[in-house]
Amino acid sequence: MLYLCTQYLHNEPRGSPNHYMTFEDLNLIEPIRKALKQEGYTTPTPIQAEAIPIVTDGYDLLGCAQTGTGKTAAFSIPIIQKLYNQQQKERTRGIKALILTPTRELAIQIDESFEAYGRYANLRHAVIFGGVGQKPQTDALQRGVDILIATPGRLLDLINQGYVSLKSLDFFVLDEADRMLDMGFIHDIKRILPLLPKKRQSLFFSATMPPEIEKLASTILYKPEKVEVTPVSSTVDTIDQYIYYVEKKDKISLLTSLLANKSLESVLVFARTKHGADKIAKSLVKSEIVAEAIHGNKSQNARQRALSNFKDGTTRVLIATDIAARGIDVDNLSHVINYELPNVPETYVHRIGRTGRAGRSGVAYSFCDAEEMPLLKDIHKLIGKQIPAAGGNPFETAQVKQAVAEKNKTIKEESKRRNMFGSKRDGSYWRNKKRAEGSNVNAAPKKK
Repeated sequence: MLYLCTQYLHNEPRGSPNHYMTFEDLNLIEPIRKALKQEGYTTPTPIQAEAIPIVTDGYDLLGCAQTGTGKTAAFSIPIIQKLYNQQQKERTRGIKALILTPTRELAIQIDESFEAYGRYANLRHAVIFGGVGQKPQTDALQRGVDILIATPGRLLDLINQGYVSLKSLDFFVLDEADRMLDMGFIHDIKRILPLLPKKRQSLFFSATMPPEIEKLASTILYKPEKVEVTPVSSTVDTIDQYIYYVEKKDKISLLTSLLANKSLESVLVFARTKHGADKIAKSLVKSEIVAEAIHGNKSQNARQRALSNFKDGTTRVLIATDIAARGIDVDNLSHVINYELPNVPETYVHRIGRTGRAGRSGVAYSFCDAEEMPLLKDIHKLIGKQIPAAGGNPFETAQVKQAVAEKNKTIKEESKRRNMFGSKRDGSYWRNKKRAEGSNVNAAPKKK
């Protein structure tokens, strides 16, 4: 069965902005309304307005949503509500909800959301992920957990050790499914699925829907309702996007110059590699700009410290790789800078979606050197528009290729000529050249 992302339709659209204007209209229980009010939330995002009634009514859900659309609340709020109502009737032991997510940072972020929205619901939740000692996590599991947020590897590990049983599961959420595929977790997910009860409610979220993800969705969901917020090719309208055409060697100078402007209050810089992220951070620190790098080679404590410093404003600039950035959710992120363009155009949409959240404005700068012009072309094709230039001149790729080709041709011809006649240094060049011309090889070359 092929699952397509289509707008959820009903006689009276459940999630249309004109229908549900506030969380008060979503028939939420008092403990959740109280928590949302304390968080300062009044108006649901489109995916929240559409998904919450669907999940509350007990349907499986296939959600297409890009980064920054509020999908964590879209599944956590109705799960909290349903579990709260269940425990009012009878509280049974065991894990009732499992949220599977690709990275440690995102798992922690989701756990924080359950803590915020469910603070008055008296539900127990825990988060488990690799890269750290397992004892604090197993201790939490042994105390009893209603909601478990996990990364695939650590979950399988603790299942094999007997710390986790999924027999009592009522809700299963697979978040960031396309990232799971990119990061090689597909085999772990296929090992986890047979361990889930057949009778359950499943929620599936992905920003893109390639064939592999559609096939995976068909093995998880039963007659799902479908919700699409914005097409994956579109970028948030509130984000101002600009391109700087710059030579690769000049990128760090350009970045330093931009960050000298204090109006760039909180800046997330994307680097392609871990080494590149560290190098950028060191250069900025030398220029007395408070910056830290976050990536997979950092210890979990170091990553969490850097993320915490960035959220509270202690660190103004955070440099991250794409995978490490999956759990970064900063409400007032003012700028995103693509120090290097991503190899996959969809990643550009994910990156800049870190700013301009919840209707706020944001700015995204991207640096493009001559070698990255094909990547920029792919991005323009995906988002359906040209990103305006903020500085530099577009590189004429064809002219660059022609100049390189002509230079290589000259070098090749010179090398061939030298090999034909030998070396000028040992005299063989002149003898071979005269032989080729039919001249006297013993005659000395004429002085110029």
